[in-house]
Amino acid sequence: MGNYAFFAEALRYPAAGRVPGLRLLLIELAPGAIQKACSAFLSKIEAMSLSGWEELSTRTLDLNPTNIPYIGFQIWGESYRRGEFLAQMNRALQSHAMDLDGELPDHLVPVLRYLEAAGDPLPQLLEVVGPAVQRMIDVLHKQEPQNPYCLLLEGVRMQLQTNHATATG
Repeated sequence: MGNYAFFAEALRYPAAGRVPGLRLLLIELAPGAIQKACSAFLSKIEAMSLSGWEELSTRTLDLNPTNIPYIGFQIWGESYRRGEFLAQMNRALQSHAMDLDGELPDHLVPVLRYLEAAGDPLPQLLEVVGPAVQRMIDVLHKQEPQNPYCLLLEGVRMQLQTNHATATG
């Protein structure tokens, strides 16, 4: 499906040496709005110290209960329906030998890796991933409009829309 490898890597917890790897992945993105958003995100992250990026990542993606990057939670909260979705995603991820990196199967990082690898992704996921990412964007824009993760999530949203348009068009 394309470009999801960059997003998955960028959403992982920050680590020394991650930015050069992201720069290499950025080169692979086609010129346009998605690459521009990703480049702007990367420029803001590069201007930070590693500890500053770690703090930003933790504040944005881990400590903010309204913005946690779990697709099922964003759509259904802590409900039975999310549990069903987690089971479906777990089977889908296992069928592609995806590493969860200690996360639940509806976390955005393994979901994006799965979208990169799967030729025919789980239809249930395709129905909910866009609205979940949009909800995260809306929350983050309202709470912290200058947060670099706004740019990254906008890139994810644009990529999802591009792939959806390609798949249905």
